[in-house]
Amino acid sequence: MKTTRFSQLSGMLVACGIAAAGFAMHISGASAQTETTLQRIQRTGEIRIGYANEAPFAYTQPDGKVTGESPEIAKKIFAKLGVKKVDAVLTEWGSLIPGLRAGRFDVIAAGMYITPERCKQVAFADPQYQIQDTLLVLKGNPKKLHSYGDIAKLPDAKLAVMAGTAEIKYARDEGIKDAQLQQVPDTTSQLQAVRARRVDAAVGTGLTMKALAKKDAEQVEVTSQFTDDPKHTGYGALAFRQDDADLRAAVNKALHAWLGTPDHLQTVAPFGFDKANLTTKTADEICSGK
Repeated sequence: MKTTRFSQLSGMLVACGIAAAGFAMHISGASAQTETTLQRIQRTGEIRIGYANEAPFAYTQPDGKVTGESPEIAKKIFAKLGVKKVDAVLTEWGSLIPGLRAGRFDVIAAGMYITPERCKQVAFADPQYQIQDTLLVLKGNPKKLHSYGDIAKLPDAKLAVMAGTAEIKYARDEGIKDAQLQQVPDTTSQLQAVRARRVDAAVGTGLTMKALAKKDAEQVEVTSQFTDDPKHTGYGALAFRQDDADLRAAVNKALHAWLGTPDHLQTVAPFGFDKANLTTKTADEICSGK
């Protein structure tokens, strides 16, 4: 009988030990699972940003360095949050939001416009700039294109737009048919399409189109006096996963204290931005369509 009771007692102790270990593992696992992105990047001192090659917003230089208005702002803001290492993940524009949501990176730093449609998928910080669009055309603008409406009036006119951008909706809203739109993966493809006369124009932000025009000033130019709906003004911002509310709040706090300061203006000046690009609009206002 003593042997039986001892065996039973031993079994109970082993079971209790296993249960205790399991409980400890559960608590440890739960603790790891509840760590937010903000807590993780502050603990590790590292963050990953997703970007697409579109100068001057975010792009890779010949030496491999990732720069541009948005990455440079990200570096400054995250440094203020104690995050010193910023790794960059090159992604096609149309894959930025899926990549963020899938966890390939922690923030989109590509100068992405805030739109009500995108607000359903990601959480935007308040905008760091406002800007309007323009057209890239062949030298001399042979078809005299100065607006989306001009293209819509010419059934044979073709427009190159970067896939996944707000300009696709703008073009459709102004009456341009899908058959007139050539969606391409990046701005280099837009320039090539205009140069090769596969399209009559490419559309994008004023700064982007001017940068493309400088690459081949003998063949292409930016259209003068581009006419557009003021509602098409773009507001660019960093974007986060929707459950990273604390990260967004921390970034917004740092942004509001920094935007418009001499350091901010010096940081973005090399990319063509200045005080005229500042805005008081909030992400919530833009997301709600105001």
